[in-house]
Amino acid sequence: MWDPTASPSDRTYAMLMHLSLLAAHFTGLIILIPLVMWLVRRHDSKFIDDHGKETVNFHISLTLYAIIMFVGGFLTCGAGWYIGLPAVWVLGIVGMILASIASNHGEYYRYPACIRFIR
Repeated sequence: MWDPTASPSDRTYAMLMHLSLLAAHFTGLIILIPLVMWLVRRHDSKFIDDHGKETVNFHISLTLYAIIMFVGGFLTCGAGWYIGLPAVWVLGIVGMILASIASNHGEYYRYPACIRFIR
């Protein structure tokens, strides 16, 4: 669904929230960066609020999936590390790219395999 009221700055900010997953690779702050970005501007527009919630939910979901796969690696003699963790990584990268493109075009986006903790 496309939002005609989303300004170019709203679309860019939403895109940066999705791309904050890249910063997590260097800082380890996977949930904190999009959470702070969303909390700062969530009242500015419905578009930013929706993308912020979706981004934070996806980052929380990825963190949970990675923890499950890491622990599962001990229980499956490494299958969780060699199959599960790369699958979580691919899900994160592909989802981030698709969400960034959608938000930059002014569209709403729903991540696949995302648990929606924040509604």
